[in-house]
Amino acid sequence: IAVKFFIQKDLSTELQAELCETITDLGGRVEAKVPRQGFILIQPNSNEAERLKLCWESPDRPDRHFVPYTYVEACKIAGMLLKQIFVENGEAIKFHIDSSIANINARAALSARIMNSGGDPGASAQTARVILADPNTEIFQHLVKSYQGVPGKYVESYLWVKKCIERGTVVYTPLVYKNPGGRRPGEERTQFTEEDEEHLCKWIAAKIPYKETGGRTGNRLYQQLCDMASDPEFAWVTRHTWQSWRERYKKNSQRLDSLIQAIVEQKKPTLGEKGQYGYVRKPEEKPKRNRKRKDDGTSAGASNDDDFLPTRTFTSIGYGDAYPGCARRAPSSWNTSPSGAGHPHLHNHQSNVNQLQTTADGSIGLSVGQNSVIPVRKSPAEEEMEDEEADWEVKVGNDPPPLWGKRKASEDPNENGKRVRVLEETNGHAASGAFRSQGPILHVVDQSILDIAREFQFTVEEVQKYYDRCGAMDRTRARFKKMRDTLSALADDSDNAA
Repeated sequence: IAVKFFIQKDLSTELQAELCETITDLGGRVEAKVPRQGFILIQPNSNEAERLKLCWESPDRPDRHFVPYTYVEACKIAGMLLKQIFVENGEAIKFHIDSSIANINARAALSARIMNSGGDPGASAQTARVILADPNTEIFQHLVKSYQGVPGKYVESYLWVKKCIERGTVVYTPLVYKNPGGRRPGEERTQFTEEDEEHLCKWIAAKIPYKETGGRTGNRLYQQLCDMASDPEFAWVTRHTWQSWRERYKKNSQRLDSLIQAIVEQKKPTLGEKGQYGYVRKPEEKPKRNRKRKDDGTSAGASNDDDFLPTRTFTSIGYGDAYPGCARRAPSSWNTSPSGAGHPHLHNHQSNVNQLQTTADGSIGLSVGQNSVIPVRKSPAEEEMEDEEADWEVKVGNDPPPLWGKRKASEDPNENGKRVRVLEETNGHAASGAFRSQGPILHVVDQSILDIAREFQFTVEEVQKYYDRCGAMDRTRARFKKMRDTLSALADDSDNAA
C-alpha cells in the first residue's frame, strides 16, 4: 500500500512540486486532504504548522504523524521509511539540547534527526522529557545528579539519539542497583567461630605479645590483618571486616588475653622482635663532624693578621684573595736610619726571609729574622680533614693534663695575639718609630705599598689611595717614581728668588 502524504499549503510552489516528484518516485502518494494514516509535511515553527497540529493532532490517530518537509529527503538518503520512534501516546517526545553541545552544526543536525523521527527538539529543560548533553563535560554529571531522582525525566548523551534510530525503538539508559551498605533485613550476620578466635589470638600474639605495651584495641592492628587477605594463609580474614575483628577482641578481651598469654608462653618471643607491631627499623645515624679547637698562638694570630691597622687596612685588593694560603712577609723590625736620610715618615727596615720551615703542628711556615717561624694558612680542604680528627682529650682526676693543655717553653705569653700598631699621624707627618712589628706579619701587598712609600718618599695613605683606585702594583710604582722625578727636577725656591 502506498504511503500517503499531505503537504502544507503555504509552502512555495517549487518546493511542493519537488516534494510531489520525490514522493511519487519513491512509491508514495500525495493527498489533497489530511489523511487518517500517513504523514503531514510541515514547515516547523510556522503559524500554519501550529494550526494544522491544533486541528488534526489527536491521540485517537496514532498513525498520523507531523514531520518536517525535509523528512522526504532524509528517507531518500536512508533508503527506507524512517520510523517515528520518538512518539509516545500519540504525542511527540519533547527534547532539550543542552548548551554543553556547543557546536552549532551538531545542534542543527541533532535537531533535524529528532524531528525526522517524530520528536520535538524545541522544549526547555524544565518541560522536556529527555535532556541531551555532552557526556565529556562536568555539566552532564551535574544534570545526572540533579534529575536522576525525578520520575519521567532522563538525561542522555547526544549519541543516544543515533543509537535509538538504529535500533528502531527508544531505550533509556537503565538504572543499576548500588549497594547502600549495611546488612539487608533478615540477613544473618556471619558468626564468629572458635577457629576465628584462634586465628585472631595467634595474630595478636605475634604482633603484640605483651599487653602492657598497648595497641591491642587500636585500628591499625586490625587493618593490617585485613590487608593480608591476599595471602593464602590468611584467607580466613575475609570472613569479617577489620571493625568486626577489633570489636570481637574488645568485647572479649579478658577471655582472649588468657589464650594469647598461653601462646606467648609457648613461643616465648622477645620484646621488640622483628615483625612485632609498633617496632620499625632504627634510622641511620648521621656522622658528626668534630671541629678542631684553634690554637691560642698561631691560629689566633692567623685570624687577626688582616686587621693590624686600627683605622685603615691595606688589603682592599691584594694577592691574598687570589692566592689563599700564600705566606705573608714580615719585617723583623722597623729601624730609623742613623743618617736621617729618606722621607721623614718612613724608615729603613730589614726583612730577612731565610727559608721554609715546618711548624709544630705540621704546617709550612717562613723563617723570618732570627728563629721565628710564621705559619702559613692551610687550605679549606686541609681544615676539613682536620675536622675529622678525634675529640679533644680532657684531664681526669689527678692525672697529668693532656699534651694540648701544656704550654710550650718557647712560647712567650706576652707575645701571643698582638697586632702591628700604627701611630696616629699629625699634620701629614708621623712620629719616629711609627711602625712596630710584634708577632703577626704584613701582607705582601701591604709590604709593597710600604716599600713604594719609603723608596719615593710619599705617605702610605697617598700610595694606598692610588693603589685602591688602579689595583696594579707596577702601575702604582711607576706613578710615584714619575712624581718623585718631577719633584726632583723642579728648581729650588731660593734659585727662583735670585
